[in-house]
Amino acid sequence: MKQSLAAAAVLSLSLSPAIAQDSLSPLLTPAELTEVQGEQNPLIIDIRAAEEGYADGHIEGAVNAPYGLFRGPSDNPGQVPSEDELTEVLSGIGVTADRPTVVVYQGEDVTDFGAAARVYWTLKSSGVENLSILNGGVNAWTEAGNDLSESEVTPSESDFEVSFSDQWLATAEDVRAVVDGDDEALLLDARPESFWNGEQSHPAAAKPGTLPQSEYFEHAGWFSGGPAIVDAEAARELAQEQGFTDADQLISFCNTGHWAATNWFALSELAGVENVKLYPESMVGWSNEGYQMANVPGPIRNLWNQIKSTF
Repeated sequence: MKQSLAAAAVLSLSLSPAIAQDSLSPLLTPAELTEVQGEQNPLIIDIRAAEEGYADGHIEGAVNAPYGLFRGPSDNPGQVPSEDELTEVLSGIGVTADRPTVVVYQGEDVTDFGAAARVYWTLKSSGVENLSILNGGVNAWTEAGNDLSESEVTPSESDFEVSFSDQWLATAEDVRAVVDGDDEALLLDARPESFWNGEQSHPAAAKPGTLPQSEYFEHAGWFSGGPAIVDAEAARELAQEQGFTDADQLISFCNTGHWAATNWFALSELAGVENVKLYPESMVGWSNEGYQMANVPGPIRNLWNQIKSTF
């Protein structure tokens, strides 16, 4: 689908209030996180690897749960861990259903945000009700003049038990139903166009290509001038401009459910589009199962872009 990065660049980055009746907004600025820390005692989850950032300095009190704990094996990284595996991880770091929980990542670039969005999606699907992401991550936190701590944090374990919801989950069977015409959904590829049209592929994918009938909107389209994602108002405007709000159902996918998590987050949590789902295994899982693939040859792609630009 035609992107509008220029339009996104002029949209406001101001955030809605962080606290509304003790419920976190999906995004927090560093100043808002400081406020939440003083008023709500949030659980802060730092998803950086211990040896690649967390040990060198983290937000005071943040527990460490590296991104890899929320991912699948190397041959299918997008696979969701089992309920038992997630229960062990989340109870081990003190997660509860209703405690305000903030996901923190490094904030290096727009791709980095996908890790935070994927963890947010996993937590929400696991039953955590009050969630947010520190927009811009640790980099934004330090750029705002806040200190980091090197003190060891020992989590207080909880009795949290994961019951994974399928409300925001699209399985391969769900996608096949759309491809076969038994269900309707906008299949939205979050990868750069070169992946969508088959010029590039993930190393773990059986072959290049995309889902049949899919359109694309690169995950980077939700960012403007840096690694902080746009705010809710900007996301709503961009979603309406792209026609995403017209879809009865939207399934976000990419290579391994990483970039797709950004599209899911922007549409579901920021823009408020209903019935947006994430296909976590995405094209690696799909292609390795031998399901039908599609490539979009250059001439057809160019013609399609010309047709869309007239609307």
